Amino acid sequence: MTSSARPSLQPQKAEAGSPADREAKVLGIIETARGKRPKFRDDCITMAHGAGGKATGSLIEGLLVPAFASPALDALADAGAVEVAGASLAMTTDSFVVKPIRFPGGSIGELAVNGTVNDLAMAGARPVALSLSLILEEGLPSDVLRAEVEAVARAAETAEVAIVTGDTKVVERGHADQMYICTTGLGHVDPRAALAPSGLRPGDRLIVSGPIGAHGTAIMLARGEFELDATIVSDTRSLWPAVDALLDAAGGGLRCLRDATRGGVASVLNELARASGVAMIVRESAVPVDPAVAGAAELLGIDPMHIANEGVFVAAVAPDWADAALAALQTVAGSERAAEIGEVRTTPTGMVLMETAFGGRRVLDQLVGDPLPRIC
Repeated sequence: MTSSARPSLQPQKAEAGSPADREAKVLGIIETARGKRPKFRDDCITMAHGAGGKATGSLIEGLLVPAFASPALDALADAGAVEVAGASLAMTTDSFVVKPIRFPGGSIGELAVNGTVNDLAMAGARPVALSLSLILEEGLPSDVLRAEVEAVARAAETAEVAIVTGDTKVVERGHADQMYICTTGLGHVDPRAALAPSGLRPGDRLIVSGPIGAHGTAIMLARGEFELDATIVSDTRSLWPAVDALLDAAGGGLRCLRDATRGGVASVLNELARASGVAMIVRESAVPVDPAVAGAAELLGIDPMHIANEGVFVAAVAPDWADAALAALQTVAGSERAAEIGEVRTTPTGMVLMETAFGGRRVLDQLVGDPLPRIC
């Protein structure tokens, strides 16, 4: 079937005033608004600017990217491409301010390594080396620092990446929450990878690598924001093994990868839909969510699609490669419950629609901010 023959998300023509007609008008208004580049107009920085939603997008796309005028930044990918003496490299940088620094299933040290190597993996790059900068608060207990240094070392060993340089600074008591970590990662771009956020095509299948929402929910539990008689741990892990398997199975049909951290899967899908000028349809019933996470989300009134992850990514795969890609993912530890959750369509451009479990559909948008700041 050609792309021109594929069904779109656009409702069928209907008489004026009908539900279908009203839906078409609403979608048209949203599509027009989405087509405009975000502008940064805020008077001051708020917590929403660090949450991965619309406010973050306005800061990055409306201020930072135009200021630096770099083609690599224009791509808005997880890592930038660097050519050095004929070698194709990927480079990324990140900062970690998670609160609390220890949480069920992980800690800031482990998160710093995994978050950085995962940004490289999303660019199709095998992680090679990291820098590590520690910003420590006066009064930080030595045993807490020692535990996080050991966590960094263990995570780096598991991810098969070397810590090759770093820096340490100390700030006055009360000027940091124990410690912050800044990292830079370098990796070799795998020759099997040809990935781009703008590379999606109508008919492509959308795959998530595992159950969503565990990390953000684990942080909420650690903060005591609600009580739940269930064990929920962060999904923080290195994603390179899953990406490696995916490149083996579907390298030629793999369009793009994006880890669903701040803003969750919903933010990733919206970013990719805008970057590629396509629409997406997602089947709510197909999205893997652990019952405990779903219950916590229901209690808090949060959609699991907006909850942060640290060990889950979204893959867009050409239709002929989708089955092989999914089968390969399901053989990797941590991705056994990978699932196909939807597909790419043509219209309405730049939008993501969710087919609900009740048979209707709704716009799956990005949040302006995030109900849970400082999750990474």
